[in-house]
Amino acid sequence: MRNHFLKKNGKVYIVSGKLKGRKISFTSAVNLRPTTNRIRKTVFEWLTKYIKHARCLDCFAGSGALGIEAISRHAEFLTFLEIRKQTIMNLKNNIHTLNIHNLEIIHTNTLNWLKKHGTPYDIIFIDPPYHTGLIQLTLELLEKNKWVKKNSLIYIEKAKGKSLSLSKNWILHKKKITNDIEYYLYFFNISNL
Repeated sequence: MRNHFLKKNGKVYIVSGKLKGRKISFTSAVNLRPTTNRIRKTVFEWLTKYIKHARCLDCFAGSGALGIEAISRHAEFLTFLEIRKQTIMNLKNNIHTLNIHNLEIIHTNTLNWLKKHGTPYDIIFIDPPYHTGLIQLTLELLEKNKWVKKNSLIYIEKAKGKSLSLSKNWILHKKKITNDIEYYLYFFNISNL
């Protein structure tokens, strides 16, 4: 993780929607690196016609920036998954401050949670700590255990240059690469689901 991602105390701002301009505070934690305002703005421009009334899953919640942005853009419901207790407490404080109710926060290991058979989500965010191999494992579990359906969207953010291997069921919709980060939006496109 690069040093410019480390802060003792930080905040990011919601870039659009009904909560635009409100802040999300977070405390420093190993590998906690909120998605930047610029990237979130691009991602939610990509998602504009899909986000309203969507059921969303944020697999590695961290600061909650992606999930809260989805709620701000009128997602119907959001599930946050997060393993760190301190991060959960901070996330709960932000949710309380923002007065958001159409979500759930689950304190869990994401991979263990995804091992059970699921109810499909419309949009799924996968932005784990970099260099952990969690993206590949998460994708496999989402597909194997029916957390996705035809036309589910998946957002992936990862360190630049790290390989990514998806099954043929995932169709690339959008992609962008910065100096350090690659981010993608895929459709799940299988006819027998």
